[in-house]
Amino acid sequence: MAAYWIAHVTVTDAEAYKAYQALAPAAFAAHGARFLARGPGEVLEGPEAPRHVVIEFPSLEAARACYDSAEYQAARAARLGAAEVAVVLVEGV
Repeated sequence: MAAYWIAHVTVTDAEAYKAYQALAPAAFAAHGARFLARGPGEVLEGPEAPRHVVIEFPSLEAARACYDSAEYQAARAARLGAAEVAVVLVEGV
């Protein structure tokens, strides 16, 4: 069953965030990810975030493996201090 990685992102240092953007795609590609949406959105309820990302994975296990991978953890480390991020994994129906 497909699973989804949903992120709400507030970039606080655009220059530093470029390091994350350079590293993360390899981790996503290695785990069968497919971007469904990314960019600004209309927040109807809850805290505002200027960027939203929805990524589809073949399974919850693949999404978790991506997050836990050395490649993604390196990208995440590069992102620390450059953005405030909330990431949620959810299984599809």
